[in-house]
Amino acid sequence: MTDSPVPGKGGDVYIPYEQRSGESSVVFFTRDLSEKGLQKIYDRVSSVLCGKVAIKLHTGEAEGPNIIPRPWVKELIASRLPDAAIIETNTYYEGSRYTTEEHLKTLEINGWTFCPVDITDADGVAELPVRGGKWFKVMHVGKSMLSYDSLLVLTHFKGHIMGGFGGSNKNIGIGCADGRIGKKEIHTAEGSDDMWSIAEEELMERMTESTKATVDHFAPHICFINTMRNMSVSCDCEGPGAEPVVTPDVGIAASLDILAADAACVDMIYALPDFGGKAMTERIETRHGLRQLSYMKELGMGNDRYTLIDLDNDDAVITAAEAVKDVDPVWTPDRFNTFPGRNKRRFTE
Repeated sequence: MTDSPVPGKGGDVYIPYEQRSGESSVVFFTRDLSEKGLQKIYDRVSSVLCGKVAIKLHTGEAEGPNIIPRPWVKELIASRLPDAAIIETNTYYEGSRYTTEEHLKTLEINGWTFCPVDITDADGVAELPVRGGKWFKVMHVGKSMLSYDSLLVLTHFKGHIMGGFGGSNKNIGIGCADGRIGKKEIHTAEGSDDMWSIAEEELMERMTESTKATVDHFAPHICFINTMRNMSVSCDCEGPGAEPVVTPDVGIAASLDILAADAACVDMIYALPDFGGKAMTERIETRHGLRQLSYMKELGMGNDRYTLIDLDNDDAVITAAEAVKDVDPVWTPDRFNTFPGRNKRRFTE
């Protein structure tokens, strides 16, 4: 941590793959957006998980339409992780997950009732060191997160109103920070009356340092899965108020390298044919969200170069452009956009 940190630049500039340098990591990819597809790709990265396993995913505001389908997660837990728990934290903003009591009700509304869900800051916070950070020496996280041995980061990849995009980095950086201290440290300048006073490159860097604290804590027992489905430019924290989805569904990417996982997904968005990724790329660049990737690299959190393995075609090595070349540029809802239960509150009023 430096005395007078200065944010980096370039968060609004996309660096094409061929212009990057350094080592590369392995990223697995499938176009199979289903329970089986999730299980298939999970099996390629899950060997690092052991002991008591936590699953960090965004369970969503009440009746949010775009969260990862519950049946996918239910089947994954039943078939692969019967003793695992989903972990979450309360929100910094006032909404349907602001207090633990409200959060528990929202979990029931959204149908996350088939396994334990641990709101990790319900009984306090813990400090994790931020090694090499310029904004933080420690990050405050939910206390009970430290009782787990391994972490599966199961992310709904989408846009974000301030972060530009929400991949594995945002899922951990914001989602593991506790709701009152950690999230405030990331979002609010000291002494400011505006709770969202930190934005653009500085926000990306603070969020990424928070992520690093959690990744370093669990390493090497941590893996990352990004589901590229229902990619509104809005985060799941906006619930039913999220912007309509226009970006086509792509597939699922997974890696043991958080930077490689997020970079591959961003590359696929930029490579979508017929300007299918236009809404997302505009959201990413206007919020300077690409600083998430460059700062992860500066902090030594992974590689922005990768070998992309196509699980649908005998593990062929492909490029991001080849992964999405046949994607229809027009988004089409799938059956999980209408499955019963998401609007449970509405049905019981």
